[in-house]
Amino acid sequence: MRKLEAAQYRRMPWKNGGGETFQIAASPAGATLDAIDWRLSMAVVASDGPFSAFNGMDRTLTILDGHGLMLRLDGDRQWTLRPQSAPRTFPGDTPAEAWLLEGPVTDLNVMTRRDRYHHIVRRIPVNGAERVVLTADVTALFCCSGTVECALPGRDSVSLRDRDCALVDGPAGDLQLQSPQAATLLLIEIYRTTA
Repeated sequence: MRKLEAAQYRRMPWKNGGGETFQIAASPAGATLDAIDWRLSMAVVASDGPFSAFNGMDRTLTILDGHGLMLRLDGDRQWTLRPQSAPRTFPGDTPAEAWLLEGPVTDLNVMTRRDRYHHIVRRIPVNGAERVVLTADVTALFCCSGTVECALPGRDSVSLRDRDCALVDGPAGDLQLQSPQAATLLLIEIYRTTA
């Protein structure tokens, strides 16, 4: 289990030049945006506009803070996303644009190359002790709020604070989560696509 601290995320321009993103992790390491298999990133969206296109990728958007945005795909399908909304998955190569509801938002973006990987993103509230079984090829634990202690049997534990992330390679079994106060994690499971 590797801890990635929020202060160490790599700052990068958006692919379409419309803003800036903080890359949390990507695979393979050092690959260009057109060659990645999967990527986790965080961005501040400060104005309305189109999303960058990522051919062959599926992506999931989760609002972390702010009042939210309206996401429109292909000119007709649309959803309102707020911090309490479920993460929204959509094709990265479908034209998408967003309108802010009341000012800037911070979002978390998960992308996987659909012919090699697929992913699932879900919120996990932690207040006291919780247990999660890790079955994915890669698991990321992203701390949305609070402080959470994450421990795998026989390994060192890591403490995640607001916007920190932990990566776990391979199906690792039982993960113990502990928080002294109400906290929220995003559990991001990345699976290899089987032929």
